[in-house]
Amino acid sequence: MPNVFQVESTIDSLGEAKRLAAALVEKRLAACVQVVSPISSTFWWEGQIQHAEEFLLLCKVPAERLGEATALIEELHSYDVPEVLAFEVKSGSRSYLEWVVAETGASLTAG
Repeated sequence: MPNVFQVESTIDSLGEAKRLAAALVEKRLAACVQVVSPISSTFWWEGQIQHAEEFLLLCKVPAERLGEATALIEELHSYDVPEVLAFEVKSGSRSYLEWVVAETGASLTAG
């Protein structure tokens, strides 16, 4: 099975979400980025509970590109502390996971 991660991040505007998604796909760090909108977030920030409307990015990233994808999100993100969480895909459609790897130019590695 190809080694693929789903990387998620949140951002505060649809425009920024689309810009970040496009950058990840254009640089072939993600085969697909889905923007889910809007979501309601509640979190601690600077000693207070905050509430915000955010946009969730779900990025399909091969393991080989995970470090670069994370770095690009952190570089382009407007938050001081951007959320970047990566979840290894343990099971899924083999053809879809192979597509993720092929579209990013990563090596097909067994997982």
